[in-house]
Amino acid sequence: MTAETSQTLDRGLRVLKLLADTDHGLTVTELSHKLGVNRTVVYRLLATLEQHALVRRDLGGRARVGLGVLRLGRQVHPLVREAALPALRSLAEDIGATAHLTLVDGAEALAVAVVEPTWTDYHVAYRAGFRHPLDRGAAGRAILAARQQPVDGPGYTLTHGELEAGASGAAAPLLGVTGVEGSVGVVMLADAVPERVGPRVLDAAREVAEALR
Repeated sequence: MTAETSQTLDRGLRVLKLLADTDHGLTVTELSHKLGVNRTVVYRLLATLEQHALVRRDLGGRARVGLGVLRLGRQVHPLVREAALPALRSLAEDIGATAHLTLVDGAEALAVAVVEPTWTDYHVAYRAGFRHPLDRGAAGRAILAARQQPVDGPGYTLTHGELEAGASGAAAPLLGVTGVEGSVGVVMLADAVPERVGPRVLDAAREVAEALR
């Protein structure tokens, strides 16, 4: 800790991170051990976080992340979208296909940014806010593939006709971005994805990941 930082705020943020990393919650005693502070400090931290709905405690006394975190999370999408747009525009213009940034939202893939090419006669209409299951479409499948360690294959995913008849997709996961799970991809009207598209999508995903770090 430095003179410019707040020890209490630091501990509160560490509590949130610890709770976010567990599905079953943590007791005051467990948090006390993990933080290296006494139980009284943990009680005060939890009480403050509960007032802001960032933490909730169940009947058994286990602390979990609260619904207030969701309200904060909704504000992340515009920031992520803004950071990704330059790489998406370049990708869409280069490939001549609709480019998109997709993030995980529960069990679904959610398109949070979409850029359509300006010079093509026709392209797939793909709108921000479009949702689909993670196990369908290149965007979701790329995310699922990234959950496997290590990632096998070329680093990108290709699909055809899974979300729209006659449309093919290519997507690559965002890697190395703390707190963000998603992918960058393109969708096009084609029977197959041209050979150069996969590596180009992979490069775009790296550009977006770098912009978000």
